[in-house]
Amino acid sequence: MKADTGRRYRLYPTADQEETLARWGHTCRALWNVALEQRRYLYRQRGITLMGSAQCRQLTVARAEMDWMADLPAGCGQRVLANLDAAYLNFWNPGHPAGFPVRKRRGHRMGIPFKGQDIAVRKLNRRWAEVKLPKLGWVRFRLSRALGGTIRNATVSRDGTGLHISFGVATGREPDAPNGKPGCGVDFGVAASAFVSSETAPRLMPPTLTRAERARLKHLERKKARQLTHARKHNGGRYSNRLRRTMAGIAKLKARQANRRADFTHKLTTDLAQNHGFVGIEDLRVKNLTASAKGTTAAPGRNVSVKAGLNRSILDNAPGERRRQLDYKCRLYGSRLIPVPAFHTSQTCGNPACGTVDPASRPGCGRVFRCVHCGWEDDADHNASVEIEARARRTGGSVTNSTRSATTARVPARTRRRTREARLATHGWPEGIAPPGCENRHDR
Repeated sequence: MKADTGRRYRLYPTADQEETLARWGHTCRALWNVALEQRRYLYRQRGITLMGSAQCRQLTVARAEMDWMADLPAGCGQRVLANLDAAYLNFWNPGHPAGFPVRKRRGHRMGIPFKGQDIAVRKLNRRWAEVKLPKLGWVRFRLSRALGGTIRNATVSRDGTGLHISFGVATGREPDAPNGKPGCGVDFGVAASAFVSSETAPRLMPPTLTRAERARLKHLERKKARQLTHARKHNGGRYSNRLRRTMAGIAKLKARQANRRADFTHKLTTDLAQNHGFVGIEDLRVKNLTASAKGTTAAPGRNVSVKAGLNRSILDNAPGERRRQLDYKCRLYGSRLIPVPAFHTSQTCGNPACGTVDPASRPGCGRVFRCVHCGWEDDADHNASVEIEARARRTGGSVTNSTRSATTARVPARTRRRTREARLATHGWPEGIAPPGCENRHDR
């Protein structure tokens, strides 16, 4: 199967072009909301499932009657309806984690989709290029890397750092054959961002914000809270220009933080996929793992602020995004992603001759693992990564994809490692490994 990929570049429009793009972004948002509401209304009132093909015909009529709708290129409106169709199909797919499509607020991320046949790209020099957008003309963008394929579609978006354009590119590249390299297990954590079983030191994600940036973000968030209170009391809820500047400053810092996190995540997952024959990870339920401890009014939770801070730290390391990237990068570079059951990986001895499960081996969830049965001592995260690799080699990634709160899988027995030393010595794959189930299944 040939691979398609995405390319994202910083866009530098003129002032008039930027104003037009902002207007089109609001039109796309309004079109999405109206089309979604029309589908919901028809289904509730008449039981009719309306799809994009019928709404495209209605869009043609609307463009003839409303100037603000006609200002948006026809292909962009058709792509918005196609994206809404895709959102519905993802929701109906029991193997996809997407929820029901929701309305887009005014502050939602701006996105203007274009068809591939409606745009053209030309290179100006080594660092700059131009893209021709319908009704807008040529717009410059920073050519930070080559496109490397045929353009299928494009999307103009905005974040706190400015405008960007993303191209969907068909590279025509075939996935690599199995690379035959030794496998590894990876433990994703908070204190150690990632610990690979074949390494002696953890991989630590640099701070996504400096101390000065964290202080400025805290100052801007407090300032925003004061300005929102003033707007509600004295301005009828309307945002002032000063409040909008404050919100823009917060968005810029948040976008910078997200970019640094994404940079570390891509470098980590690419290195793991390129240099290992298989990558074993824990089959984590991130949504359940980061659930709030607030509780209810009748039964309030305990240590709510501590749990909230832990949730922020877990989400800052983006375990779900790392798994998503490893899923396609392992196929691309001739490796395999093997999710394994996550229960008791931090309480199982990594000694091949022992393998005993005992919570007393890690008192207080400290950073040192010391087996109370055989005396094995190791870093707790490295010990967990060794156990993850052992489970990946032994089971080939059989996971329990149940939606129940308590798993019915058996706890690993003390005698399950009798043949493990031979497997560790050979680094071979067991016979008859079935592909692991990497997606959660939800009943709609």
